[in-house]
Amino acid sequence: MATPVRPARMEAYTLEGVDCARCAQRIEEALRREAGLEGAAVSYATGTVLLPPGQLDRARAIIARVEPGARLRVQGAGAAAPGHPAEEAPALRDPHRRARQEPRDTGAARRLAGLAGAALVFLVALGLEATEPAGIPSWLPGAMLLAVYAATGYGVIGQALRNLRHGRLFDENFLMTLATAGAIAMGELAEAAAVMLFYTAGEFVQDLAVRRSRRSIRALLDLRPQQARVRRGGRVEVVDPAQVSVGETIVVRPGDRIPLDGRVVEGESFVDTSALTGEPVPRRVEPGATVLAGMVNGDGALAVQVSRPYADSQVARILSLVEEAAARKAPTERFITTFARYYTPAVVAAAALLAVVPPLVLPGAAWDLWLRRALVLLVIACPCALVLSVPLGYFAGLGAASRRGILVKGAHFLDALARLDTMVWDKTGTLTRGEFEVVEVAGVAGAPVPPGRMLELAAHAELHSGHPIARALARAYGQPLDGRRVREAWERAGGGVRARVDGHLVVAGSPRFLREEGIAADLGAGSVPEAGETAGLPSTRGTAVLVAVDGRLAGRIVIADRLKPGTLEAVRSLRRLGVRRQVMLTGDAPAAARAVAAQLGLDEVRAGLLPEDKVAALAALEEGPERPGRAPAGGWRRPRHGEPGGPRRRARPVIAFAGDGINDAPVLTRATVGVAMGGLGSDAAIEAADVVIMDDDPSRLAEAVKVARATRRVVQQNIVLALAVKAIVAGLGAGGVATLWEAVFADVGVALLAVLNATRILRR
Repeated sequence: MATPVRPARMEAYTLEGVDCARCAQRIEEALRREAGLEGAAVSYATGTVLLPPGQLDRARAIIARVEPGARLRVQGAGAAAPGHPAEEAPALRDPHRRARQEPRDTGAARRLAGLAGAALVFLVALGLEATEPAGIPSWLPGAMLLAVYAATGYGVIGQALRNLRHGRLFDENFLMTLATAGAIAMGELAEAAAVMLFYTAGEFVQDLAVRRSRRSIRALLDLRPQQARVRRGGRVEVVDPAQVSVGETIVVRPGDRIPLDGRVVEGESFVDTSALTGEPVPRRVEPGATVLAGMVNGDGALAVQVSRPYADSQVARILSLVEEAAARKAPTERFITTFARYYTPAVVAAAALLAVVPPLVLPGAAWDLWLRRALVLLVIACPCALVLSVPLGYFAGLGAASRRGILVKGAHFLDALARLDTMVWDKTGTLTRGEFEVVEVAGVAGAPVPPGRMLELAAHAELHSGHPIARALARAYGQPLDGRRVREAWERAGGGVRARVDGHLVVAGSPRFLREEGIAADLGAGSVPEAGETAGLPSTRGTAVLVAVDGRLAGRIVIADRLKPGTLEAVRSLRRLGVRRQVMLTGDAPAAARAVAAQLGLDEVRAGLLPEDKVAALAALEEGPERPGRAPAGGWRRPRHGEPGGPRRRARPVIAFAGDGINDAPVLTRATVGVAMGGLGSDAAIEAADVVIMDDDPSRLAEAVKVARATRRVVQQNIVLALAVKAIVAGLGAGGVATLWEAVFADVGVALLAVLNATRILRR
């Protein structure tokens, strides 16, 4: 499998004046046909356009040609396009203007009143037509129905004529106009007026649902601070965050959202990081602590020295990546886009054949009967339910993941997570905390000193060592170390130390080192593991440091890299979700890696690997079937139930690799899905991976898989719903059972149901 190419950074703009998903598709197709804009992406679900840098003017010209009513606007606080500062960013001077600039339907109430009035006139006309009261001209009901048709359909008809001038015969406005005009020509004025009325009403309700869905999704992601209080000239000014320079000091009041990244210089408080990490537990901050834009201050006032401009802040980078992710289409989206391109012409062709062929070949077939049936097919020829609800479903999935502190950089990665087959873990810093600590202090029978005193002597003996084990002993001792108590300290690299502490000769290190010092290294209850090996009991997993005092063995101190609190649950949850294999690739010693793998129940371990070795190991996992019962080269594999003849792997499984996002960048890029742990505050992690877990909890991976699978289910439901309803109504229409009323439901009603279904993901 070729190494994926990371997409270049794009600039995001808001797309306004586009009210149908197919129109957004046409804009994207037109942009991508131009040299230099091949990577442009348009998301109707988010109202966002992604462009390569410096292409705004060209894109505007193309959009004006393709969709004259559409326009591009630069997004966000302080987001002025290069060369367009004054035109594009008037909100900079007034933080509250930005909220008023958000796209919205200011005429919703007026449109609703107009539809209600048209519905009333329609009902009165039907009543007059049915009762034929005396004194009422016979032409009046027809005139009222025609007025209803014109009042509700003028926008549809006008757009159809404009599209016709551009040669777009398969636009839904043109198809709806053609179908209702045909009904009028056949004398079905009431049905034509009803179809246009309910089509327009359905479009209105659908538009409201889409806008509400966008607002709901954006509310999960919109962490942009509206203002910053900055100290200048002895007073506090309220400005836009983009106007604050690095080095300036901002004041954050209790309850305010922190507007910029920086370092606390005054005050103490707790900050809520849940908007960035999904973690509900507040984090304590004090002078010297780092805080990030998007965090919410607790009950203490803070003064923060700004370390990065807003454009480079953590929240700005996250929001930029989320916007880019929404425009990176999954294979399902690309299929629907291609399908829609052929679906509408095919249905229109079927309608034409249905109108012409039966009267020509069937004896006694009436032209008006088959033409009426063909009109039903024209109404359901628009694929809006598909091209609208599928990308909206994926965007809702991206939003739901982001709310949990999981940044997924594209819908295609959601698709991949939903089909996850193999989970590959790095060890240190991913499954474990990444720092040594004492997990066991055990003495021997007849020891010269008790265990507590043994730990004290060993910590002092290691005082001058720079080894991580020395630091772990010092932390476990928990009291200040006094260098004046230590004499004649000597260290052998990789072996141990020897020193006099309080006049006692203390030797601490591996069993081999103690034996070389003439000390019997035998605890009396079986052999003692060599350093780097593990004992058989879970409580002794790690590196054993033996301690002797005055030539006699006192006991052992076991040092280990402890598992993170959520690690075991993460592995178990993924297994319950059906992830077939879980593998560890690590640069640690084989014994330590095997100990952690056995504790977690991982299927395979490959240890002692350099970064390039991890890439090769991952490639091996992707390749052909593995022989049951055979351990991989250089590693260990947990026996599977029922071997020999255990389950054989599929070719090219979907593999996710979870690492730290910095040292593991090559293998993160190689994996189907690269997952970086602890992305909060780490630019390298955010850039390197496809999925970023913002906090350091491995169990978030299982949540990401659940969200991905829920998204896939909703998208599949929408596809099946739209195609099934349209197919059923098309069949009923061709058979003369369904009318234009049912056809309108199959078009607008199904689209509305699909949009509402997509927003269910947000409630997970």
